[in-house]
Amino acid sequence: MDTIRINPLDNVAVALHDIEKGYRIEVDGAYVTTREKVPGGHKIAIKDIAVGEPVIKYGTPIGIATEAIASGSHVHTHNLKTTLSGEAEYVYKPAFRELSHTDKKTFMGYKRKDGKTGIRNEIWIIPTVGCVNPVAQRLAAENRDLVTGTIDGLYCFTHPYGCSQMGGDLDTTKKILASLVRHPNAGGVLVLSLGCENLTQELFKEELGEWDEERVKFLICQQTDDELKEGRRLLAELSEHAGRYKREPVDASQLIVGLKCGGSDGLSGITANPTAGRFSDLLISMGGSTILTEVPEMFGAEMMLFDRCRDRETFDKAVCMVNDFKKYFTDHGQVVYENPSPGNKAGGITTLEDKSCGCIQKGGSARVEDVLSYGESVKARGLSLMSGPGNDLVSTTGLTAAGVHMILFTTGRGTPFGAPVPTLKIASNTGLYTDKGKWIDFNAGTVAEGAETIEEAAYRLFEDVLLTASGRPTRQEMNGYRDIAIFKDGVTL
Repeated sequence: MDTIRINPLDNVAVALHDIEKGYRIEVDGAYVTTREKVPGGHKIAIKDIAVGEPVIKYGTPIGIATEAIASGSHVHTHNLKTTLSGEAEYVYKPAFRELSHTDKKTFMGYKRKDGKTGIRNEIWIIPTVGCVNPVAQRLAAENRDLVTGTIDGLYCFTHPYGCSQMGGDLDTTKKILASLVRHPNAGGVLVLSLGCENLTQELFKEELGEWDEERVKFLICQQTDDELKEGRRLLAELSEHAGRYKREPVDASQLIVGLKCGGSDGLSGITANPTAGRFSDLLISMGGSTILTEVPEMFGAEMMLFDRCRDRETFDKAVCMVNDFKKYFTDHGQVVYENPSPGNKAGGITTLEDKSCGCIQKGGSARVEDVLSYGESVKARGLSLMSGPGNDLVSTTGLTAAGVHMILFTTGRGTPFGAPVPTLKIASNTGLYTDKGKWIDFNAGTVAEGAETIEEAAYRLFEDVLLTASGRPTRQEMNGYRDIAIFKDGVTL
């Protein structure tokens, strides 16, 4: 198998491997001879395309030809450009289907007092201000002996904020950090403050609301003679509390999974992303939930999501989410189509429409139940959209704060990073899976090779997710890669 035509309407096919000049390929019973070498993941014209004519992939335009493109030619940045612009008006044309319910599955999780379920039983140290990052790091490093029994680990999540911020930025920092404190993957949390920052402990507690005093402890470093000694005492109490939890069977309907991609290539929208999308449908059919984010990587393909909104109110929220993010770009003097990245282009993605059509495949075919602001806690069962940028760390921090237990991260280029929650990496091609086995958990390249269908790959992925939820560590966890990055828009004092 040399190429794939994703949709019968497409006037390009995608090379599944490097194809030399003069090679005769078959596309849906017709034959095309390549006019030049075409790298794997890149597009080949399968019919003549005139100047100004749309280039069709995924059954939708991904840009227009900037020159006449003869059949068999390589289609990329040299002869294709975006048609995206600023804010747009949209018409709600509902077109969604109900997913059939499927047999339930279970995993081994931790049931919390508040009714939530965790898939890890960790102790987290959350600094409310960047000034105490070194203290948080020392406390995490010097108290590993408290990780005993059913406790899965002790981690701190440093960041540069919590002071010298105003307005919306301070509110976002406060909201994200409080949401992390409430996350069910943490059996115990130490909230670490300095004492003179803008994000005072009083403000933070107001944002946090009610909390379990056995599960959450507070330490203000300026108000203790020895913050390391006092921190050790509090962590020991948290260890005793967290150690009481044990894994027990939990219905898969309790799972909330984040969907994210990064370092995509030309196969991401054909293998890894549709596999994640079919997984999403499977989980939702069992009563579970998924969250799709990366608003800039919806630009150009947003109507495919808008038409799936459950009602007009949800549609209006989705439109506001997209147009507000476009306005965020233009208010900062940036064009909305400043994407894909150099790595994306090297992998065969040409325009933002091209990238977006592949990106939203992760959302499967389920109805859109809700639209969330950045880091807002998930409320609806099923598929939700969440406002957030394409940046890997900023968006996965938002997903974690929203309450996802784990994140499925599809990639065609590879990346080592990880969120605070288990981050399961899915390779779009077998070469990446083979070369970067220390980063990658799952190979979806088998779909491009014809070894399995998207459906088969999705069922295999579902079993991997259940194993991960039951305690099997991801490569990211094995490597110890966990970070947060909080969205920022305004002034730093």
